[in-house]
Amino acid sequence: MDLVAILGSVSIFTAGLCLAIGGFAVALGEGYAVACGLTALAQQPDEAGSISRTMFISLAIVETSGIYCFVVAMILLFANPFWQYAISAVAQ
Repeated sequence: MDLVAILGSVSIFTAGLCLAIGGFAVALGEGYAVACGLTALAQQPDEAGSISRTMFISLAIVETSGIYCFVVAMILLFANPFWQYAISAVAQ
């Protein structure tokens, strides 16, 4: 295997790993946040508006880490800064 094939294989594997771990962590975080929000709603139904608003804001914040994982995976696949180095090393 040449350097470009190794770099491509490692980039694909790393992007998949990043999405898998990031997606799993985001799913756990969102599930935990919703469970806590529903528990709070069950204990204090009069504060439903405030609790729901805070829960949705926190879900959006948790979701950003999943989006960051997706962006890192896309950079690894399509805009990897090491491609030019690997191509020039193989050309020599």
